[in-house]
Amino acid sequence: MRSAPLPATERGDLSHIAYGFIASKALFAALEIDLFSLLADGPRNVTTLAATTRIPPNRLRTLLHALTALGLLITDGPCYRNAPASQLYLVRGAPGDFGEYFRLQVARQIYPALVHLDVGLAGTGVAFDTLGGLMSEPAEARTFTAAQHAGSLAAARVLARRVPLGAAERLLDVGGGSGAFSIALCEANPGLRATVLDFPAVVDVARDYRDAGGLNARIEVQAADAVHGTWPGGQDVVVMSYLLSALGEGEIDTVLRKAHACLAPGGLLLVHDFMLDDVGPGPALAALWFLQYLAYRSDGVSFSAAGLSDRLRGAGFAPAPAEVLIPEITKVVLARKVSR
Repeated sequence: MRSAPLPATERGDLSHIAYGFIASKALFAALEIDLFSLLADGPRNVTTLAATTRIPPNRLRTLLHALTALGLLITDGPCYRNAPASQLYLVRGAPGDFGEYFRLQVARQIYPALVHLDVGLAGTGVAFDTLGGLMSEPAEARTFTAAQHAGSLAAARVLARRVPLGAAERLLDVGGGSGAFSIALCEANPGLRATVLDFPAVVDVARDYRDAGGLNARIEVQAADAVHGTWPGGQDVVVMSYLLSALGEGEIDTVLRKAHACLAPGGLLLVHDFMLDDVGPGPALAALWFLQYLAYRSDGVSFSAAGLSDRLRGAGFAPAPAEVLIPEITKVVLARKVSR
């Protein structure tokens, strides 16, 4: 059982939070110059790195000192090398590459949007007219979707191994983004065909990932607004990953009703999202992810698995207990359609 978060007791605890944004920017700056990839084959000194990155040694050395202090790099005499986690997850193109997600979505979109959190809380302004406003801009949609693919595919494959879909033939991936969950579930279930439904600029990107995965015959894309658009019926499975947390209070119940309507009798709804603990505060990362949505929209809400299950029952589903997918961040709730 996860222990409750410790209350802040020292000024240093407050400083760690207040200055955390500087550490984030150090990481993002390193990713922009592809520093961890440059160190993937072994240690390098400042002179060599400065020549490759075209950053003067005095500036680069200051960044290297910060990254080493944060534990992202390790000194090896006069040289620097990647810390274990940096080698595994921040080297571009590595099997566990998570750096592109940090670099593209978190650094370029979410971080700048959080400048608007104060006005979002006050209800006097937002970074975009909902997340859909961001997704209506093709360049921003491509950046967001490519980053989300980098951050979601590994988790999607874990989920696909964990949740066999049996004889299911038709799957609708609502707000499916890059199609990462459709790709993983189709890979794990040879008899499954999927449709990715999302904004027009997003499904253009999903089509590329689908084709790259050789699944163009089994995954369709449909451009539609999840809240206001039409969903294809007769589905055996509906997947919603990171969709409900991006919606407003009233929209959540709307899409749950639409999921119920498009599912065949006994069909399965799979919800993967940020979720708070049912009792007590946290987890901190899930709570912070909910908070960042207030920079995009003033009607955003946070929810626990228990609260979501109540909504699901109200929409005509029988939910199973939630299971953790990404520790401290996301959970999965499976819910069967029942007669109403």
